[in-house]
Amino acid sequence: MTDSGPAPLPASDRPETAARLRDALLAASFTADGLLDLLGAAAYAALARSETVPALRATRGGTPLETLVRLFLLQQPVSHARVAAVLPVEEALEAGWLTRVRGDEVAATVDVRPYGGPGGEDWFIVSDLGCAVGGAGGIGQRDEGVVLGVGGASTTLAGITVRTPVGSALDLGTGSGIQALHAAQHATRVTATDLNPRALHITALTLALSGAPAAELREGSLFEPVRDDETFDLIVSNPPFVISPRARLTYRDGGMGGDDLCRSLVQQAGERLNEGGFAQFLANWQHVAGEDWQDRLRSWVPRGCDAWIVQREVQDVTQYAELWLRDAGDHREDPADYQARYDAWLDEFEARKVKAVGFGWITLRRTGSAEPVVTVEEWPHPVEQPLGETIRAHFERLDYLREHDDAALLDSRFKLVAEVVQEQVGLPGAEDPEHVVLRQHRGMRRATKVDTVGAGFAGVCDGTLSAGRILDAIAQLVGEDPVLLRDRTPAQIRLLVEQGFLEPTA
Repeated sequence: MTDSGPAPLPASDRPETAARLRDALLAASFTADGLLDLLGAAAYAALARSETVPALRATRGGTPLETLVRLFLLQQPVSHARVAAVLPVEEALEAGWLTRVRGDEVAATVDVRPYGGPGGEDWFIVSDLGCAVGGAGGIGQRDEGVVLGVGGASTTLAGITVRTPVGSALDLGTGSGIQALHAAQHATRVTATDLNPRALHITALTLALSGAPAAELREGSLFEPVRDDETFDLIVSNPPFVISPRARLTYRDGGMGGDDLCRSLVQQAGERLNEGGFAQFLANWQHVAGEDWQDRLRSWVPRGCDAWIVQREVQDVTQYAELWLRDAGDHREDPADYQARYDAWLDEFEARKVKAVGFGWITLRRTGSAEPVVTVEEWPHPVEQPLGETIRAHFERLDYLREHDDAALLDSRFKLVAEVVQEQVGLPGAEDPEHVVLRQHRGMRRATKVDTVGAGFAGVCDGTLSAGRILDAIAQLVGEDPVLLRDRTPAQIRLLVEQGFLEPTA
């Protein structure tokens, strides 16, 4: 890549060449596992920070794998003879995957990064040179149309996406095609859109080099390329959600004021979903003075949709501005320019009365229920990815709770999910704990306070007795009126079911 613009891309209409390249890459163990074995944990982790020196030191030999790492990951020129021993070099040159440089050397025209699929698949993510794992690293100063590879946001969205077999999936703002690649494994038809035509070209390369079915590629912003009568079973998007004073960088800045892009995306998704379909996004949202941020997000949810919105992180406006100024490399430019841009961010936030910016996940599910459920919560704690099944089960439990009133709940049987532990908190030597906490060690890894009845109830739930019979036994044990206990406990049972501590068995 040069300052004059992005480099020419390989041809996207040469599937035979992509297949032969894929075979050669796999034969040389140019895979995620192969990289880790070759580089070692330290150099492998350094690559994710955009630090290449450890990997350069680890690839000073002449093995096929070392040759490919230097060529495609480290963007080093390699002799034609070395490459010819590993790849169909003339075909790769003709198709544009490689270019001749400095006499008898060749260089890659794109970054090709091994990526392990959820089922052990060996995939390859194509991106612009210098734009793979580790973030932009200031690339925006050189060109606004570049296409990034896989970063933390991409893998987060891939991990939280519900992976049930579906007929149709839509990847909005596809970028390098990672979400479309995942969707192609469980969707009959995949449509990928992007405002940047270069991203669509790179998505086609990613799919072809990974051996995945081709997607239908459409150019345009958000839902513009989608026909009015078109609906989907799954919609995913890692949109350009950064809240910035102006749209400088295509890959991250949405071009709308404040958090309007994320709001519009969520609000328009509902009418594009089939019944029971999911829409899942990463997003930023403003914390505005005088407004409840949770109410703000509830107002985004379209009619006819259940929603689960999880805030994972909050930054004050100074932290937020500094993060994205560094992302664009502005901190390495003239100090006066950096200060002016910083001022512009703070001016924008001040004008909008924004005190902080939240980041998190938004999941919608189209429901036929007359009373959709919208859950907005803050959960900054560690979770266990992938969470797609956890999220699917959350909405399934919402259906169950909607269909069961308190009387039906007491007639039902429940089972405590695996790997839940009980913690008792209190003063040393005290006869009774101050409170009891149930904690999950899988999925969301939630912790919730319960009273002694709730703890006792959960502890004996093994699917054999109804909830009512368990409560009657507890009432007899603690000397409490069973009718009163049956009246006050369903709310606690509902909470334990909703949060995934208990699962219905009948």
